Amino acid sequence: MTRVWLTKWEWECCGDAFAIGDEFDFGIETRTPHAALADMLGPELIATVDAMESHHEEEFTDRVRGRVIAVHAVSQDVIERRSQRRPGHGAPPEAIMPADGDVWPMVGRDLGNGAFLRTPPSRHMIEIVPVANTAMLAPAQGVRLRTDEDAEPLPNVGEFAAPPPEQRRRSVKGWLVDVQEHT
Repeated sequence: MTRVWLTKWEWECCGDAFAIGDEFDFGIETRTPHAALADMLGPELIATVDAMESHHEEEFTDRVRGRVIAVHAVSQDVIERRSQRRPGHGAPPEAIMPADGDVWPMVGRDLGNGAFLRTPPSRHMIEIVPVANTAMLAPAQGVRLRTDEDAEPLPNVGEFAAPPPEQRRRSVKGWLVDVQEHT
């Protein structure tokens, strides 16, 4: 068995959906896990990782081909901190800070054919800091499977008005996929 790491942002961008029991072919960037992954997973779990998948930068000649026998979603606690944007600190230097309670000016874009898109920039910058030693595995049936019934309901619009300055939450970081390779 070979255990392959799949990074969430890369796989969710353009990886194909698959489930336990499917035959799959992973392009392998490296057989030596990166230090950042080792920091997130910890010494015991990183010792089980045999390869790191990638498919964005190039076509990799190193491959793991076989039947998927298990999938584990990997999540980690993070602290999400929000702070107001200030001119020169995330907002353009020439920006004028609106008074508390006022909204930032709308930014618009003419899309042609009479369509115009307007959106206000966020008043906040978000910093996400991982919490050490909080990685957890959860069994999954696959990656990128349809799970609408499990989705969290969207928050009410009023919940966006005054976000908490700091909150702790769980964040999925990727998947560990166990593959029974073809010989």
